Amino acid sequence: MIKFLEPEFVFGDQRGKLRQLVSSGWSQINFINSLPGSIRGGHYHKNNREMFFVISGKFNLVLKKDDSVKSFLIEAEDMFVIEKNVSHSFEYLEETSLISMYDLGVEEKPNGKKDIYRDD
Repeated sequence: MIKFLEPEFVFGDQRGKLRQLVSSGWSQINFINSLPGSIRGGHYHKNNREMFFVISGKFNLVLKKDDSVKSFLIEAEDMFVIEKNVSHSFEYLEETSLISMYDLGVEEKPNGKKDIYRDD
């Protein structure tokens, strides 16, 4: 359902730190800012894997697939991929900024559908 990742490359010196998150394989990239007490998600993707890098903040991540439910406390600098067909919900404990990346993208297709399916 989830795979925690490390950046592909990290370099640091007296000026600070550079993290190369990915060098290929992701076609849609979003920046998300969420306020404490808010909930996002409650959906899954049939065609996309989705990667996240948390810039700042903290949230509970709830994943559901079939009869399995798992929860994770996610914090700044965590990086993870949620696989296809895994429902995901984010319950924000602090103001949180993160980057989300889709391997194919969820933009509208010619048939007018997006790759976002709400939980039943």
